[in-house]
Amino acid sequence: MPRLAAATALLLVTAFAAQAQDAEGGVSSATMGELVGQGYEIKAAAPNGSRYVVFMQKDKSAYACEFVNTAQTQCRQIN
Repeated sequence: MPRLAAATALLLVTAFAAQAQDAEGGVSSATMGELVGQGYEIKAAAPNGSRYVVFMQKDKSAYACEFVNTAQTQCRQIN
């Protein structure tokens, strides 16, 4: 249960960060496959309707990925 609470809190923070980045126009995007190829690791996942939000991290860089299926993902940098 603590993991779910942490993932939910991270999801909310991610949503606000994504909105702020969209407003600034400095959003970096990638696919989950590209991120895995660059050495990013999955740190958490949270359900979002029929999809999942997957959080990936490498060192101090993090991405939130909207995961629909293995062929459809969209990731945005959150820091």
